Parts: sequence; C-alpha cells; structure tokens
Amino acid sequence: MPLIDRDGRELPDIWRFLGADEPLPLEGALAVPLSRWRAEHDGLLARGAPLGVVLRSDDSLAEAAADLGHLRLVALEFPRFTDGRPYSAARLLRQRYGYAGELRAVGAVLRDQLQFMKRCGFDTFQVRGDQPAETLTQALAGISVAYQSGEDGRGRAAELRKAERTGYESSAICVGFWAY
Repeated sequence: MPLIDRDGRELPDIWRFLGADEPLPLEGALAVPLSRWRAEHDGLLARGAPLGVVLRSDDSLAEAAADLGHLRLVALEFPRFTDGRPYSAARLLRQRYGYAGELRAVGAVLRDQLQFMKRCGFDTFQVRGDQPAETLTQALAGISVAYQSGEDGRGRAAELRKAERTGYESSAICVGFWAY
C-alpha cells in the first residue's frame, strides 16, 4: 500500500503498526491501537522511540486527547469508505485539541476521497491497492475551490467570488445608476 503526503509525494513509511497482542519490539517507531496504548502506556513511553496511536471510528477522542503531546502519529481508521466519522475526528483533533503531529488516514482510503481528507487536516494517506503515485497526486490537485472552510488553508468559493466582484460591482452600480 503506498503512503503519500498531502502534496501527493510517495513516502517511505517509518511506522510499524502493531496489533493488540503482537510482541513489543525494543526500537523503532510504533503505532498501536488505543486499547493497547491505555494498557501499556508507561512501557511504551519508556522505550524512548516515536509513538503513535491508531483510533478506530468508535474510539473516544477524549481518551486519547490527554496523551497527544506524547504522540507523533495519530492514524484514523476508515473501516468502510462510507464511514465519515474519521473526517470529524480529524477536524476535532486539529481544531479542538490542537494536535500538530502527523495525522494519517488508514483503512478504506480511496483515491476519490483524498481531497476531502486533506481539507479535514490529514497529512498522510495509506491508500489501498497498487495505484501509481501520479494518479494519487492528480486526485489531490483535482479540486481548486471549496465551499466550506477547511484545514488546508484554501479560501472558500464565496470569499473568492466576493473578492472578484468587489471592483466589478462598484463600477456596475455606478453605470446602472446613471442608466436610470
């Protein structure tokens, strides 16, 4: 599965994702499920290596929020492409909890959803299948204007329209006024 960043570049993956029962390696960057993070919190921190947590859609963000300062990666799992809860979780992590580390989309991550995930604050995407990075880059660059505000810093369509019309409308009003 390719790992790409928000600009569509393919990245090497330094993270090892462990299940709930896999043995804990002595070194290397690890991402563990929230349940394992809660159970082995002190032991994981004692390793001194980069840590991450994998949050399922039904995991509580509030439970992970207190430890966000220890985590360099939060991976939000999309169990199905129709499950939108990780989008909301990404926005909450960025806006309410101020998380500034890597936010990764994992699971049922589809090419067509990358642009929306980016707008919600995701930094990296672990895309299923064997899609070329060029195709994924095109997907991330496909939409240039948005209607809602997002975490990607892009202006909204209404703001862009207003900026474009400001000069035009003032002259049109004057012309319209004199025409009557």
